[in-house]
Amino acid sequence: MIIPLCISAEDFISHYEYGQMLYNNPRGVSCAKCHGSKGEGEVIASYTEGEHNETKVDITSPDITKVSLDTMIKALNSQHKIMPRYYLTNDEIQTIYDYIQKTNNKEKDEYEEE
Repeated sequence: MIIPLCISAEDFISHYEYGQMLYNNPRGVSCAKCHGSKGEGEVIASYTEGEHNETKVDITSPDITKVSLDTMIKALNSQHKIMPRYYLTNDEIQTIYDYIQKTNNKEKDEYEEE
């Protein structure tokens, strides 16, 4: 006799929570550390240059809140001078993209209800 298992229709974590997890720690290096908590971009580091250190130079990350999914996929699948390569799947990138979009456009509760 086969006894059916009770399987819940609910996922262990929501799509939003998975996106948040990937954004904050996709492969041991956080997107949020450079792109900010909502993807808005920020100053990563500053240094001075010139003979007398008279010029301040900021290294900034781009605002990724308004990029398209295709742009994000291309960016995450290419080599950069500063950003590490994460080797994310397109599904993982889509989840991060969805998280950033929903974080910047709607409240978390609204997203989870969809």
